[in-house]
Amino acid sequence: MKRVTKPVFFIVMLLILAFAASVIVGVSSHYGDMTTVYVKGVDNIRFGIDIRGGVDVTFTPPEGFDAEDSQLDSAKEVIVQRMINLGITDYESYIDYGNDRIIVRFPWKEDEKNFDPQAAVKELGETAQLTFREGAETDELNMPAGRTLENIVLEGKDVSNAYAAYQNASQTNSTGQWVVALELTAEGTQKFANATAKLAEAGDAISIWMDDTLISAPTVNEAIPDGNAVISGSFDADSAKALADKINSGALPFKLQTSSFSTISPMLGSGALEAMVVAGIIAFAAIALFMIIVYRLPGFVAVISLIGQVAGTLAFVSGYFGFMNSSILTIPGIAGIILAVGMGVDANIITAERIKEEINNGKTLDGSIASGFKRAFSAILDGNVTMILIAIILMGAFGTPDSIFAKLLSFAFFMFGPSTAGTIYSFGYTLLTGVVLNLFFGVFCSRLMTASLSKFKAFRNVKLYGGER
Repeated sequence: MKRVTKPVFFIVMLLILAFAASVIVGVSSHYGDMTTVYVKGVDNIRFGIDIRGGVDVTFTPPEGFDAEDSQLDSAKEVIVQRMINLGITDYESYIDYGNDRIIVRFPWKEDEKNFDPQAAVKELGETAQLTFREGAETDELNMPAGRTLENIVLEGKDVSNAYAAYQNASQTNSTGQWVVALELTAEGTQKFANATAKLAEAGDAISIWMDDTLISAPTVNEAIPDGNAVISGSFDADSAKALADKINSGALPFKLQTSSFSTISPMLGSGALEAMVVAGIIAFAAIALFMIIVYRLPGFVAVISLIGQVAGTLAFVSGYFGFMNSSILTIPGIAGIILAVGMGVDANIITAERIKEEINNGKTLDGSIASGFKRAFSAILDGNVTMILIAIILMGAFGTPDSIFAKLLSFAFFMFGPSTAGTIYSFGYTLLTGVVLNLFFGVFCSRLMTASLSKFKAFRNVKLYGGER
């Protein structure tokens, strides 16, 4: 504590407030009609079906096609993987084996102003079979023909990873463009190297197809032995990412038909989300006022730490941190934030009460602050660890099958089968992040700021810390 100096309070407070501001507004740039988001803000939060509504769609095989149960399972897994690739965790998916139907419900995208359910359904239901073929021969219907039809160089299974990339002018010897970059498997690398070596000798083209649609047909100038390929075409950032996601999710075992779809109205009425935000701000202001009046200086510090905790939770939900995907925010997810804030308030109250007790027992101010935080920590840690374990269990039981907690707890839940429920997962996620952040902001940062303020002569009066003398 002795190493904490006066400037520490201002440094920590400014960092927390700057972080909170950046979480709210994000960081982006605009060039023409293209917006590049560097840091996502709260406007990029994707809300669940219960808050914003979404789509209910039923997929079926083509008429006359008798799908096997294993094919329906495979089709469902591809659809689910596509939703996960799109950052959708608040989804529901079911299979009606008796009627060969796959029923899916999912929310709107966070940035969609005029929601087009047909486009959303098409994005999930396209077969997305990628092929590289020799030459670029087509028939009158622009379908593969001749040797292009017969000679497939690569298929989707030969691709280990696909992602959207931007090639600047120096890389393409032309204007910059969005492309889909592919990383091939070991087998795919060898097949692609042999094929490009053969085509380069003849100065021939290699055509790239998605299902029966020709995307591009570049001329092969040299062999490509390193297992990296690029799909170029008339892509923008969104279409390149969409194609990469489809390649990564794999191909459907049969073409899906949409037998029905409808939009789902949100449980919250129009404008209810804005009302909820206003109510949250008023509630936070009331909590802040209470903490400052009752606990004085430690209460003021608690308010700053709570701002950091809430901002940090919203940052994890929005995808603020580039190394993490955004998460769906549902009504239970908002409840998780509120519960975590309650845990944060409780942590600061416990600490303030311990400091007050130490002062009233005759200890010095510095000794009371050090002892108060030390005595409070064990109680705070016990409560927070309990909440963390509960959140992890909820995320493991109701999260997507490929999530880290679902894998860790598979030994306990495998007998129940998939039970993905995005609303419950969202509650666990916001509760977990909020409680972990409480340990950082409510304990560590609060301790630094309180110890720093106590170095100022104006703040040495024990009454500011709840003391009676």
